[in-house]
Amino acid sequence: MSEQHPALPVAVIGAGPIGLATAAYLLERDMEPLVLEAGPGAGKAVWEWGHVRLFSTWDEVIAPAAEKLLAPTGWERPEGSSYPSGSDWAARYLQPLADALGERVRYDARVTGVSRVGRDRVVDAGREDQPFVLHLTGRDGSEERVLARAVIDASGTWDTPSPLGGNGLPALGERGAADRITYRVPDLNDPAVRARYAGKRTAVIGSGASAFTVLATLATLAEDEPGTHAAWVLRRGIGGDTFGGGEADQLPARGALGLRAKAAVEAGHATATTSFRTQAVERDGEQLVLVAEDGRRLDPVDEVIALTGLRPDLSYLDELRLDLDERLQAPVAVAPLIDPNVHSCGTVYPHGAKELSHPEPDVYLLGMKSYGRAPTFLAMTGYEQARSVAAALAGDHEAAARVELILAETGVCGGSGLIDEPEAEQGEGGGCCATPATVQIGAPATATGGGC
Repeated sequence: MSEQHPALPVAVIGAGPIGLATAAYLLERDMEPLVLEAGPGAGKAVWEWGHVRLFSTWDEVIAPAAEKLLAPTGWERPEGSSYPSGSDWAARYLQPLADALGERVRYDARVTGVSRVGRDRVVDAGREDQPFVLHLTGRDGSEERVLARAVIDASGTWDTPSPLGGNGLPALGERGAADRITYRVPDLNDPAVRARYAGKRTAVIGSGASAFTVLATLATLAEDEPGTHAAWVLRRGIGGDTFGGGEADQLPARGALGLRAKAAVEAGHATATTSFRTQAVERDGEQLVLVAEDGRRLDPVDEVIALTGLRPDLSYLDELRLDLDERLQAPVAVAPLIDPNVHSCGTVYPHGAKELSHPEPDVYLLGMKSYGRAPTFLAMTGYEQARSVAAALAGDHEAAARVELILAETGVCGGSGLIDEPEAEQGEGGGCCATPATVQIGAPATATGGGC
């Protein structure tokens, strides 16, 4: 890190789990962090999915450096083997951690641009000698600039969900149907939200943990509210790894979530349509019809829950020289570890400052943002990133290169699956690299529900 501006702080964008942990690790290294948070408090995104329970235990979502910082404040550590909800995590850990950091955390400070003082991305001369300048916009529209010796972007990807269109763009009619589409896991404990889906037919688009959560919760709702049914839409075929690792998953709650989704399908509370890439959303009276690129049309649904992933907002980093993978928009050295297009056996090698570095020195993307468009991420991974990057910025390259984390395996061994070969047979037992068959599973909840 440049030694010419030691009085300046390290700017950390985002007061979420990874941003706050990064600040704690920086303090541990005697560096002053300045955490810039667009929301009114810590963990804004976590609060928004606060009704969802994590599949990691408390022991797995508390950063060691953060715990050290919290200890003198009288903080009561939650029981380590229990599973927090998002609200638990935010209220009992994130906000207390932000409070312990005090004035080092600034709220209602949205970063709208990052550059070098007096240098746009084109200029080479004297570039590395200049501090960073961050443009901030307040809630009232006021503007401000702050200087920093390094920039760590841990703002996540929550605010930029991917559209339901199979080509990465909004499907035709998607924006016009916004009143019937949500991109979040609904909170069915909220009476108004519950009424929106009770007794209704809902298309659930996606194949990750969020989709599993929705399938399981809608199945529970269906037991109390007849007519509730999920039309599960997958862009891929059904394979041995479709529902995750199950009992082989080293995070038991993660494996159990996939098994609950499978049970919802087998019980007839959900039907699956595979290899369906949405091209259009059409109105059919009060209902919506999804149309695939190949012309197939789903039976009408009342609501759509699109859980097709998240993507990073890179717009305000445009004046920095970043080296990002062309597919995932993740740092190029990280992308091969997490790319869903290639074979993976469920283990991501712990990585740190070396893999997260860019041509622009002293700039790092951490946490979910470092994964770009990749679909999975564990808090433990982000904490290890933060520890390594703080060590690198402090000049302790030995510690930065050291691996201090062993990640749990998913129990899944396989690639992303093929979309356009529905008749390919799957290998015995759903083993590695088998082509998933495209099949219809489950049965309609009612005779009039229709099979998708």
